[in-house]
Amino acid sequence: MVDLTIEPQHLCFLFFIFLISTLLCLCLSFHRKPRNQFKLPPSPPSLPIIGHLHLIGSILHQSLQSLSNKHGPLISLHLGASHCLVASSSSIAKEIFKTHDLIFALRPKFAFEEQTSLYHGCSFLMAPYGPYWRFMKKLCMTKLLGEQQLKRFVCVKQEEIRRFLKRLLKSYQDGKPVDMGVELRVLTNNIICRMAMSTRSAESINEAEECRELVHEISAVGAKMCLGEVLGPFGKLDWFGYQRKMKEAIKRFDDLMERILQEHQRRPHKNKNNNDQDGERENKDLMDILLEISQDEKAEVKLTQTGIKSFFLETFSGGTDTSAKAMQWALALLINHPGEFKKVRDEIELMVGKTRLVEESDIHKLPYLQAIIKETLRLYPTFPVVSRECTQDCKIGGYDVLKKTRVLVNLYTIMRDPNSWEEPNEFRPQRFFVNSKESIQNQMKNNKFIPFGGGRRSCPGSSHALTVMYITIASMVQCFDWKIHGENGATSIPANMEHGSELTLGMAHPLVCLPIPQLCPFIAFS
Repeated sequence: MVDLTIEPQHLCFLFFIFLISTLLCLCLSFHRKPRNQFKLPPSPPSLPIIGHLHLIGSILHQSLQSLSNKHGPLISLHLGASHCLVASSSSIAKEIFKTHDLIFALRPKFAFEEQTSLYHGCSFLMAPYGPYWRFMKKLCMTKLLGEQQLKRFVCVKQEEIRRFLKRLLKSYQDGKPVDMGVELRVLTNNIICRMAMSTRSAESINEAEECRELVHEISAVGAKMCLGEVLGPFGKLDWFGYQRKMKEAIKRFDDLMERILQEHQRRPHKNKNNNDQDGERENKDLMDILLEISQDEKAEVKLTQTGIKSFFLETFSGGTDTSAKAMQWALALLINHPGEFKKVRDEIELMVGKTRLVEESDIHKLPYLQAIIKETLRLYPTFPVVSRECTQDCKIGGYDVLKKTRVLVNLYTIMRDPNSWEEPNEFRPQRFFVNSKESIQNQMKNNKFIPFGGGRRSCPGSSHALTVMYITIASMVQCFDWKIHGENGATSIPANMEHGSELTLGMAHPLVCLPIPQLCPFIAFS
């Protein structure tokens, strides 16, 4: 595995570059149009050269929350050579995601993207709002991640969850604690790999593991490269070799996808009424669907194989680690709140019984389970800060927002706003269980509950992610009691809820647990 640690001397060097790049930007700014004619959002006191960098700690969303609490729901920040606005209220988010949704339908690009990506120009996630993005979004919502397609993968999810439960049982039998972060990433990766590429043979399982490691490496290097944005024009230079590492990792991912693409093109298509021996090809996987669309001369947009590989990189990056982290938070919350754990288990036993495992078709009968997951996502959204770029001058919250301004929407702050939520920092699933369906929809409509972002650029895989979280957490509660495994083997301790410093909201410390089996049918089938 590539070493991704930032050395202290690198940070000192970055600071030196901050000075040079910001001075350059200041010099260039003298030739720009005067801005005093606009009513711009307020800005905290800043320092020369570095701007507000000294106000940003290692946990971005909490730093932005602190600044917004002091200076208002829409503020302006200068981070070295980079400038952005920070939106931290549901009313401001509603203007961005609804009133001016089209104006903010662009994700800002990073300086290093052109230098590092083999898929530049083929990205769905970063594509400008236009024909290609609309075409891919339509595919996601209808043929790839639509309700009917997800129903075809019910057995895939159930099988992988059973394998996951078996691994937990074996750990208990071997007397070994389990790092739930690792196990949950394996689970979510295996589900997506099977949905995307029908992987289950010995060779393809190795491919799935290789895919998981590559995506983790690409995400980790990409997060560090984002720091280069504060360097302005110098951000394009590969100071510490991160661009080289990114290119190498993406090239290895591309080679892997190319092998799998060629395998899909070689094997004959099966009639879905004729099952294969292993039952894996009864339905088309996502790669089959995309390959068919790429060969359709009547398609609205020509989909290339490079575009297919780019789509899968973004699918794995956005759907593996994020869901796993959300489920870690949910399990940790339930461990720390045994009363809520008991309520969920009682609900499952009442609606499902003790003679079989909970299934996806049971989820609609488990409203308290759903409330647990929603409350988890409210407190710990996996993407706590989402970014947009303004494509034309507009007004937000009474302030002028100029074209090409980057805006960070702090979902974490919005969903912990005391003006919207009673006791916002407390874990209270009842707030979703007691409220009517209409009330919850109203919260989402008013951008008070937006764990997957908002507007037309919100996460297209949210339905799949929620389903996996529901059935996985239900199975873990139904089948096991959970104890935290601490130092010196201690187990009667709460889960540590300290936030990690990554761009996605993970736990600062591994969630290492001892699963204690409870459900007899589970033990029998294992």
